[in-house]
Amino acid sequence: MVKNMNDQTAMVWLATSGALVWIMIPGIGLLYSGLSRKKHALSLLWASMMAICVVTFQWFFWGYSLTFGTAHHGFIGDLTYFSLKDILDDTFDDAMPQVVYCFFQCMFAMITGAIMLGGACERARLGPMMVFLFLWTTIVYCPCAMWTWNADGWLATLGTYDFAGGGPVHQSSGFGALAYAFVCGKRRDPVARKGLPKYKPHSVTSVVLGTVFLWFGWFGFNGGSSGNASLRGFYACLNTNLAASCGGLAWMILDYFRCGHKWTTVGLCSGAVAGLVGITPAAGFVPIYFAVPIGVLTAIAANYAVDLKNMLEIDDGMDAWALHGVGGFVGSALTGLFAADYIVATDLDAAPAAGGWLNHHWVQLGYQLAANVSIDAWSFVVTSILLLLMNQIPFLKIRLSEEEEDLGTDAAQIGEFTYEDSNMYIPEPIRSVASRTHLPRFMKKNAGDANVVPLPKNDESTEEKSTGKSSSS
Repeated sequence: MVKNMNDQTAMVWLATSGALVWIMIPGIGLLYSGLSRKKHALSLLWASMMAICVVTFQWFFWGYSLTFGTAHHGFIGDLTYFSLKDILDDTFDDAMPQVVYCFFQCMFAMITGAIMLGGACERARLGPMMVFLFLWTTIVYCPCAMWTWNADGWLATLGTYDFAGGGPVHQSSGFGALAYAFVCGKRRDPVARKGLPKYKPHSVTSVVLGTVFLWFGWFGFNGGSSGNASLRGFYACLNTNLAASCGGLAWMILDYFRCGHKWTTVGLCSGAVAGLVGITPAAGFVPIYFAVPIGVLTAIAANYAVDLKNMLEIDDGMDAWALHGVGGFVGSALTGLFAADYIVATDLDAAPAAGGWLNHHWVQLGYQLAANVSIDAWSFVVTSILLLLMNQIPFLKIRLSEEEEDLGTDAAQIGEFTYEDSNMYIPEPIRSVASRTHLPRFMKKNAGDANVVPLPKNDESTEEKSTGKSSSS
């Protein structure tokens, strides 16, 4: 029950923040769609909207209860709130009504799933993807969130700092995406038999628009994690904007010297997202001037993580692991260094914190690393096992056939297209005109159709060459 005006203000703050987080999910869809080739663009928008629906049901069914129910040995919650029973009459942490907090946390679960799905871009079957997402949220996300945010979770009792989800959201989704990409294998490239396929983003405009939605929604993501309209919440918003700005500049300037002296728009957007990820665990713990090195260092680490991913030949085409997995790891570690007790003290409702190395609390870095390693290992290993088991079931095989992949996920799995300029897509030029091979079997019967675009002639101007390093590489 709401007792006073302060309680009402906190409810409005949290509910508004939750709505801002919701807008981040189609933002992920726009970002991923823009980075993909156009014959797969709609499937990535579809995946983001599907994630809202599937995870919302999972959260209602048992997700919230498994995360915030009564803990068993600090690992997983029970079914106290199964199907959200009795949620109207209860409060979270003796203050916030459970119904408001459940709504807010549902947004976090949804965006975590949407981020993770980028690991299998352009080659995943959509039906099994829905089953996988429901199971993944249950056995990967819920335990990680419970460890961190449930008062009885083992990481919470250990004393780790994670203001808004550097571990449960970003590291779990990033390492889950890495496992998804690893198990699925590389995208089919009829030209380049070795190495990773590299494609230019089909719509940089969508990349920018998706980044705008993410940046805007991140104010609710971090600011709302204070749980109330305290100075700490507003301070978290200030840290968020500064880290994103510095991350965008750092990535763009780094790519300028590494990739042909070009001011890349995709690089700017990638750096901003990396900075946002890095500041997520730290936003309500670190002084404002430390948002600068957090944004810069996270962007640099994620940038070089893209190179590492390419060296290992793991086809995470949306770079979810580099941006979210590595970015979340770096941000969490830096939180252990730069956390300050007086920032936490700006929230009168928050429990006192000893700070990090800034307060000579040396052990905090160890706590942060323990949380990072635990969440990363759990996400990667459990996700891999789940996918391998699903792949043994014929109707749950996770990858498209070669013919479907050549045709495009949109045509093969949805039957709708992002752009209505034609009724059928053909394989787009890939790095070399040698890709002008035979039409897929799906398209032979339509080879004389006027709506089928002719294959390009052997002309160097038709080649799609990868220029510069971006998140799509």
